[in-house]
Parts: sequence; C-alpha cells; structure tokens
Amino acid sequence: MRIKTFLAATAVLASLTPITAQAQSSSENPWMIRVRAVDLLWQNGQTSAVQALDVKAKDQMIPEFDVSYFFTKNIAAELVLTYPQSIQIDAGGNKLGTIKALPPSLLLQCHFTDFGAFKPYVGAGVNYTIFSSRNNLGGGAYSVDNSSLGAVGQIGMDYMFDKNWGLNLDLKYATMSTNVTTAAGANAGKLTLNPWMPAVGITYKF
Repeated sequence: MRIKTFLAATAVLASLTPITAQAQSSSENPWMIRVRAVDLLWQNGQTSAVQALDVKAKDQMIPEFDVSYFFTKNIAAELVLTYPQSIQIDAGGNKLGTIKALPPSLLLQCHFTDFGAFKPYVGAGVNYTIFSSRNNLGGGAYSVDNSSLGAVGQIGMDYMFDKNWGLNLDLKYATMSTNVTTAAGANAGKLTLNPWMPAVGITYKF
C-alpha cells in the first residue's frame, strides 16, 4: 500500500507536465540537477522498551543526488535520491547494529525568481524509506520494519554564478519511523527518526 501511495504521488506530478510545461519558456531547458552533502540529524523519539534501552540512530553525513523538472519558471518537481545508506543503531550509547536505509523523496516546489542570482524556494512532498539488512540488531535479537512512508518539507536557495552553475543550500525535514520487533515477533516499541537534513551542494541548470 505504501509503495502504491508513493507511485500515485509520482503519477500526479507527472500528469501536470502536459498542462504546465506549455508555460515554460521555449528558450529554457526545464531540467536541473544538484549534488549535495547532507547531514542526517535524527530526532530519535522513543516508546516502550526502545525508550528503556535508549535505542537511537547515529547522526551521519550522506551524499545526495537530486533531479528537478521545471513545469514553469516558478513551479518544479524534485526527486531526491541516494544509494542505500548504512545507519548505525545504538542502545545505551553502545552499538546495537547497522541497518540500511534507501530514502527517496518526491517534492513539489515553488521557486522565487525575482531576486537576481539569489533564487530561494520552498517545497513539500512525500518520503518513502526502504529498510534492509534490518534483522541483525543485537545479533539478531531485534529487527525493524520494511519501510516508512511520511511527509517531507523543504526550504532552500540557489545562488547562480551564471546561467548554468550555482551554489545550493537546503534544509529538509521528514517524518520517518519504524517499529522495533524482537526475534520472537513481539513489538519492543517505536523509534521515530524524523530527521532534519541540512545540506550544501552544487547546482547545474541545463
């Protein structure tokens, strides 16, 4: 169901293309890419035994690759991508194990273009995180859910050095959580990750 919801959101954005692309200037290429370094700052909300054990994901830096399509000069869709990231999970300050997370996001953005080279934007959309290597916490004593579906919000800016190249600063916040389950199948509580994701990167506008 979660995968279907994510794909449905993608289809809705894609369906806007024939309508809004007509407003995109024929002299401008609608594609933009960015490469960012992202600091994952987990919020680590906890319940039940997860709270008693002080289970937390460890903050880390990850690479990010983003593709944007401009329907008009002000409205764009951005697909946020990375490869599966190894996330260290601690309990009481000690390493419990490592899981992998693949967290693509799809956002609809509003860009403000009346400030010259300075181009701020805001965005909102969905995040779908797939967890793998998820059964090795505590030597197999605990596991996490297959996936998490949540909302994501974004503010940021591009400072364009010329018509193609720019500097990007970006901040995203996503709702992301997982249940922690024992090897016997009992629910040990919920870990609410909800990361803040400040980032810096390079923009290229085709």
